[in-house]
Amino acid sequence: MNIKNHKRILRKIHISVIGLFCLLCVFQLCEKKQNGGRQKNSEIQITYWCASNTQEIKLARLLVSEWNNTHKDIRVKMQPIPASKSSEEVLLAAIAGKTTPDICSNMWSGAMDDFTSSGGLINFDRFPDFFDYIRKRVPGDLLESFRASDGHYYQLPWKTNPTMIMYNVKMFREAGITTEPRTYSEFLEAAKKLTRDLDGDGHLDQWMCYRDINPIWWQRLFDYYPLYIAASGGKTLFDGSEIIFNNEASVNVFRFFQKLYKNGYFPITALQGDNFILGKLATNITGPWNIAHVEKFKAEDFEYDIMPLPVPDDFEGTVYTRGDHKNISIFSTTKHPEAAWEFTKYLISPENDLKLLEICTQIPLRKNLTEDPLYESYFQENPKMRIFAEQAPYTRGVDGVSDLKEIFDGISQEYEMCAIYGVKTPEDAVRDAAKRAKVIMEWNRSR
Repeated sequence: MNIKNHKRILRKIHISVIGLFCLLCVFQLCEKKQNGGRQKNSEIQITYWCASNTQEIKLARLLVSEWNNTHKDIRVKMQPIPASKSSEEVLLAAIAGKTTPDICSNMWSGAMDDFTSSGGLINFDRFPDFFDYIRKRVPGDLLESFRASDGHYYQLPWKTNPTMIMYNVKMFREAGITTEPRTYSEFLEAAKKLTRDLDGDGHLDQWMCYRDINPIWWQRLFDYYPLYIAASGGKTLFDGSEIIFNNEASVNVFRFFQKLYKNGYFPITALQGDNFILGKLATNITGPWNIAHVEKFKAEDFEYDIMPLPVPDDFEGTVYTRGDHKNISIFSTTKHPEAAWEFTKYLISPENDLKLLEICTQIPLRKNLTEDPLYESYFQENPKMRIFAEQAPYTRGVDGVSDLKEIFDGISQEYEMCAIYGVKTPEDAVRDAAKRAKVIMEWNRSR
């Protein structure tokens, strides 16, 4: 290449770089204009990611707008979590690429080990007022369940969706069932009365309940796992790093579901549509989010109510359930941790917890929620939400171990062989699920 051509190429590169720089400057000027020309050197800006469902986006927009109208020194930019297979994958990719927001309010407890082991989160107990603030909000034993293995708190408890049973009042009444079944025996007896062949063709067309039988890990969050929490008095699969679900509670749950499927009370088939609303299912294992759906699509004369999960016949004590908690975390990439903490406290203020109830039909993790005068009017107008709110303090989440999804996949396969198809005893299935969980953890740690 001669000198003349070489200079020409360098000149083109120089012009391209200048052009790119100018475009970036224009972009930044446009962004400032879109923010109302309010960006100043002394102004702090933090980014907040919310869940991507319609209700939570609506709530986030409202809260961010109200914050920005009253806080000129700390501006918040809201964005739903980018679309992907799961929000956990998006957040882990963002942590790896150091492109995380300052705050996210869609943190799943089951991914905490992955988030913290990569150094992606800051601990809340670094803030001097954290414990005073959070202990006034969250019941002590529930708060303790969110503590990480290193003793710190990387997630701030925000909301929950307690898993309970929605039931068809009219179907129960017509079957002569006058009290809610609270034990396995009572539930099985009710199921016997409610599972029917309505048209006399020799095929069942009304059942006690339906659950997706596919051995996919998250399906067990709506059958085995909440009933295991209930049967065990509030235990999860682990105690620290020790696997503890190879116990009598798990065996009882597997045996209970085995009886339900063996007797045809739960169909071993795929049902299309909402068969609870259609009157083909007497019960539905669900959470408070389903109330808005039922109210929207039910027939005028459709009656339903909410009851706790059934427990073993000899069970004594408080009935716990899975809480499906989603929490708030602050990422280690933030340049303004104190500002992020102030906005986090704003998100979970009493007034904004009321908005969470009203807009999202989800339960804030707050002490004495149903007794607080601030929420009295809401629960008077929404009595079924009160039932879920009363259950909220007695919930448990999932363990924050890295291998959790694989472990639940193993449980699902054993559950399928035992409960659904009856080719394994409950004792063998639970023992083999625990063995598989141990192998998964040892294998992943050895890599």
